[in-house]
Amino acid sequence: MATGTMNTMKNVALGVAAGMAAGYVGSKMIKSNKKTLKKKANRALREVGSMMDTASYMFK
Repeated sequence: MATGTMNTMKNVALGVAAGMAAGYVGSKMIKSNKKTLKKKANRALREVGSMMDTASYMFK
């Protein structure tokens, strides 16, 4: 039981570290080039919307 708990805590710590690294890199990208980031974010949102429409059509 203790081994399972330790493995879970290690995985949580690894996930937190990965999230912090991604956040740091993301913040550096935002500060360096805001216009390109906004353009790519809008494109990604349109694609996600299109994917959701397609998925809802498939389940009908």
